[in-house]
Amino acid sequence: MKNALSLVCMLLAGILMPTTSFAQSSAPYNPDGNGDGMIGVTDLQDFLGTYGLAFEATSTEWSCGEAITYAGVGYSTVQIGDQCWFAENLRTTTYLNGDVIPQNLSNGDWSSTTSGAMAFYQNDLTYQVAYGGLYNWYAVDDARGLCPSSWHVPTDAELTMLTDHFGGESVAGGHMKTTYGWINAGNATNSSGFSGLPGGIRYDDGYFDGAGYLGYWWSSSPLGDYAWGRALFDTNEDVYRIFNDLRFGFSVRCVRDAE
Repeated sequence: MKNALSLVCMLLAGILMPTTSFAQSSAPYNPDGNGDGMIGVTDLQDFLGTYGLAFEATSTEWSCGEAITYAGVGYSTVQIGDQCWFAENLRTTTYLNGDVIPQNLSNGDWSSTTSGAMAFYQNDLTYQVAYGGLYNWYAVDDARGLCPSSWHVPTDAELTMLTDHFGGESVAGGHMKTTYGWINAGNATNSSGFSGLPGGIRYDDGYFDGAGYLGYWWSSSPLGDYAWGRALFDTNEDVYRIFNDLRFGFSVRCVRDAE
């Protein structure tokens, strides 16, 4: 026991005690800290209490622009002004707490539900990566959370901050739309890095429409029996501030919590 604990203390000394600690003392390290002639657990505890704080752990902090993994899916991110955004549409099939978000609802069930639900365009998983999910606003507003920890669905005001950063709603779409994927020569510069794609929508009656020529994104801000969102179209560079029925299925972006 004595030899084993002595070895542990000596090894920890090499790991935990910084080089400057050794340089400041020419005396060899004595593992018998209390001087009772025995090396026991108390000596080890004393050692850790004395030198453990000398260990400086280094960690690499995440910064915007780096990828983030959420619910097993990787997402790119982009800094836009003072805001950090997902640079892709959300495609999670679970809430933050791990509960499954109902999907593959029939048109009738989609139209009648007042609970969170989602779908991939045309209920076809081949659209999952390109366009992400289409979520009704009940899912956006669910207390279990749609975005990862330290992120949230943007408010109406935060979406306005986004478009204002690019000169306002009449021109911001030209900066936010991708350079590909839009029909009718609707591609734009994507100078923002937002990478807005025309993921289409699911109407309140359950029907899908719009992939290729429109993209809608929810905000977390209600307006009575409706909620605010933003829309991009293939035909111009405008961003439209719109409100819609809570049963509509729109794309979702996450924005990082303000520090």
